[in-house]
Amino acid sequence: MNFNKTEFYASYGQFKQIPECKKPEIAFSGRSNVGKSSLINKIFNRKNLARVSSVPGKTATINFYSSDNCYMVDLPGYGYAKIAKNDKLRWSELIEGYLTSERDIVLVMQLIDMRHPPSEDDLQMIDFLIEREQPFVIVFTKADKLSKKQREERMSGFSKEIPYFEQIEAIEFSALTGEGVEKIRSVIEEVISEDIQ
Repeated sequence: MNFNKTEFYASYGQFKQIPECKKPEIAFSGRSNVGKSSLINKIFNRKNLARVSSVPGKTATINFYSSDNCYMVDLPGYGYAKIAKNDKLRWSELIEGYLTSERDIVLVMQLIDMRHPPSEDDLQMIDFLIEREQPFVIVFTKADKLSKKQREERMSGFSKEIPYFEQIEAIEFSALTGEGVEKIRSVIEEVISEDIQ
């Protein structure tokens, strides 16, 4: 798969606007400000493929990026307290509508900030993915901000905080150093090749 050839495709503010699924899709989910845009830019070797916002909660749409044999789908960030209630409702309907649809979602990359315990929203999302038997991996972002000892402490904490943690593939990632990029790419290639077969 040529990761450098991924292009922005379209943004949708409501689930009903999204056209029929034509290729397998990989979704990126996580809290506002967890670093989804930075991760997408790093994986696809681009500086501004996904716009990095200085204002948490700014991405209010589902953004599709087209690759040669799949779509990458950036879901709106959740959990930002200052968003109006009607916006929160629209976002949750957008995210839930997408994840509960009949689309060919081969994988969800669930992003969690490695520096902190998972939020209530993170745990709700993980429970939701487990209940739906939706394949997913956890990507721990901002790994470069922790020392080796702090990382070990957080990974030990996550093993108690996240249900079924020992059964979930987890990748430590840094947009700054590029740590975890190759692992994420190999996971993407694996699930896409399995889906195409």
